[in-house]
Amino acid sequence: MRIRALSVFEGVVYHCWCVDPTNPCRPTLEVEALLRPGDADADAGPLLLTVADYIAMAGGLERARPCLDQLRAKGRIVSHLGADHVAFPTWTRIDPPSPRA
Repeated sequence: MRIRALSVFEGVVYHCWCVDPTNPCRPTLEVEALLRPGDADADAGPLLLTVADYIAMAGGLERARPCLDQLRAKGRIVSHLGADHVAFPTWTRIDPPSPRA
């Protein structure tokens, strides 16, 4: 599954969409967002996506459950501000398309 983050603040993905739902057990994150210091740098740690958002993009709880079990076993499910998140220690920066003149 490829997930595109459109806004990130202090390491948390707030707006995103699923670019490709294939293979939800291997989610990758692409970031097409304005990033300021502290949003997505070495000091901020991994980028975090709520498990609730992940479940919706994966196609529901039944489809996501085995993937969440695998992610949890790999240490990729973390608690942040009282909610479970999928952690993305690595991600890809996507430059937004240039506006047409």
